[in-house]
Amino acid sequence: QVQVVESGGGLVHAGGSLNLSCTASGVTLVETVVGWYLQAPGMPRMLIGVVKTGWTHLVDSVTGRFALSRDSAKNTVYLHMHNLKPEDTGVYLCNVGGTMGHWGQGTQVTVSS
Repeated sequence: QVQVVESGGGLVHAGGSLNLSCTASGVTLVETVVGWYLQAPGMPRMLIGVVKTGWTHLVDSVTGRFALSRDSAKNTVYLHMHNLKPEDTGVYLCNVGGTMGHWGQGTQVTVSS
């Protein structure tokens, strides 16, 4: 049984930084695709970035501010968030395995202006 858990969210001022973690059991993250999504209030779920072996993609709105990394020993994928803006506020969810994959419960990020 696959379980996905996100952590690291919190309340920060604009310009601040957070590091989100996506940890999974029952699946090896370096062997599959892992995506981070933002569920902002009243908005559709939006892709933030995707990582798989040999390829990383971040959407334009976070390029230059966010980064993705993986720690295979900890079976964890990180979303490093810098220069945060109020519009980055929402629940950040981790998806493991793509369209038919598994989702975590999310971690709340709130950026105050």
